Amino acid sequence: MTEEQGKFGFTRFAENWNGRLAMLGFVIGLATEYVTGQGILSQLGLM
Repeated sequence: MTEEQGKFGFTRFAENWNGRLAMLGFVIGLATEYVTGQGILSQLGLM
């Protein structure tokens, strides 16, 4: 990546990190549900 290309906006760099963080959040959510036995909405007090 050259200095002229920005790291903000809809770039390949930003989309890769968004995808990685979304996958990490999904796995953490599933693990939390498995450990506690409650869904995410139940844990937040919304159900």
